[in-house]
Amino acid sequence: MNTHHNYDTIIIGGGPAGSTVATLVAEQGYRVLLLERATIPQFKIGESLIPATYWTFKRLGMLEKLRTSHFPQKYSVQFYSRTGKGSTPFYFFQTNPHESAVTWQVLRSEFDEMLLDNATEKGAEVRRGVGVREVLFEGDTATGVVTQNTNGTRETLHATVIVDSTGQRSLIGRQLNLNTIEPNLKMASLFTHYEGGHRDEGIDEGATLILHTEEKDSWFWSIPLPYNRTSIGVVGELDYLLQNRRDADGRLDTQKIFNEELEKCMPLQQRLEGAKQLLPIQTTKDFSYRASRIAGNNWVLVGDAFGFLDPVYSTGLFLALKSGEMAADVIIEAFRKDDFSEAQLGSFGPAFVDGMEAFRKLVYAFYTKEFSFARFLSEYPEHQGGIVDILSGDVFRKDVTHIFPAMAKMCPLPPEMSLG
Repeated sequence: MNTHHNYDTIIIGGGPAGSTVATLVAEQGYRVLLLERATIPQFKIGESLIPATYWTFKRLGMLEKLRTSHFPQKYSVQFYSRTGKGSTPFYFFQTNPHESAVTWQVLRSEFDEMLLDNATEKGAEVRRGVGVREVLFEGDTATGVVTQNTNGTRETLHATVIVDSTGQRSLIGRQLNLNTIEPNLKMASLFTHYEGGHRDEGIDEGATLILHTEEKDSWFWSIPLPYNRTSIGVVGELDYLLQNRRDADGRLDTQKIFNEELEKCMPLQQRLEGAKQLLPIQTTKDFSYRASRIAGNNWVLVGDAFGFLDPVYSTGLFLALKSGEMAADVIIEAFRKDDFSEAQLGSFGPAFVDGMEAFRKLVYAFYTKEFSFARFLSEYPEHQGGIVDILSGDVFRKDVTHIFPAMAKMCPLPPEMSLG
C-alpha cells in the first residue's frame, strides 16, 4: 500500500457539492484532489435546478456553459391537486426580474461531467475509478483516506482537509455515527425515465410538475429533460409505498407498484400517453436525514453527506451546490488563518441549516393532507411572494420566515432542528 502526504484538500465524491468545493479551493492555488469512484458518468435523479443556483454557477464560471447547453429552461413549478386540477404556475420572475429567475432541467450524467471538467480546468486533480474505503483519524482529527481503485490496489493519501461529498453513502457520517433519519418523513421513491409524452408550450414547456394522486397517499414529479426524455418519480410514505406491498414471499414488484400509483394520477397518465419507459424502475428510501455535525477537526461534510430533504421542491442540487460553496469559503479561510478546527470549518453550518429549515417547513406543509397552498394563498395573499422566494431558493439572500406564523395556523410545522 502506497502512502502520499502532499495534498491540501482531498474531496471524496465527484457530485455537484464535491466539484464545487474542488473548483473554488483549487482556484485559490491550493493543491486539491477529487476522488470519484465511478469511471463514467452515472444516471442519477435530482435533475431540477432552482433559480438561486445561478449565484453559485456565476462563481464557478459555469453560466455560459449552461446557457449554451441543450438543457430545457425552467421558468416555474406547477402543482396538481388530488382532483387533477393544476394550480397557476409559480413563475420565479414574479418576485425576481433578474435573469437568474430562469434556470435549467439537467440530465445528471452530463451535468455532473460538466462540473467535474470545470473543476479540472480550474486546477483540481480529478481521479476517476477510485473509491475511498475509509477516512483516517488521529484522535478526532482527520488525516487522510484509504483508497481502492478498480483493480483492487489500495493507497493511503493524506491531506490537511478531508471533504466528504459521498452523498447518501455519507462515509464520515457512518464512520462517526452522525446521521439521524427525519422521524416524520420516512419516505420512499420509485423512479424512471420516459421518452415522448406531452409537454406544455412556451415558457411552461420546461416546468417541474408536482402531481398528487387521488387520495394524496403519494405524489409524482415530472421533469422535462433533453432528448425528449422526462424524469418521472413517485414518492410516498415508506410503509405505504413499499413495506405493505410485498407479496407472500416478501418480494417487491416495483414496476407493479409504480403502475398502480400512476393509475391514481390521471393528469400524468394523460401526459404519458404514447410515451415509452426507458429504464427499469429504481428505488430509494429513508432519504430525509441530517448529520448532527457538519464539520470536525480537519473534515467537512457537504451536500447529501450532511443531509437531504424530501425531493418535492427540488432542493437537493441547490443545497449541494450551496454547501459546497460555503464550505469552500471556510476552507480557504482556514488555510489563510492556519486554523482547521471544528469551529472554523463548521462556521458556515448555522447559516446553512437556517436555509434548510425554511425548505423543511414547506415540506411538512406539503405532506399535511388537509393543507392546500391554494387555500393558504387565498387566505393570506400577501405571502405569495414568500412562497415563490422559497421555491426559488432565496433562503440565504432574503428573510422568508415571515410566512410561517400564518402557515402554522393551517398545518403543523416541525420544531427547529439545529446542529448538535
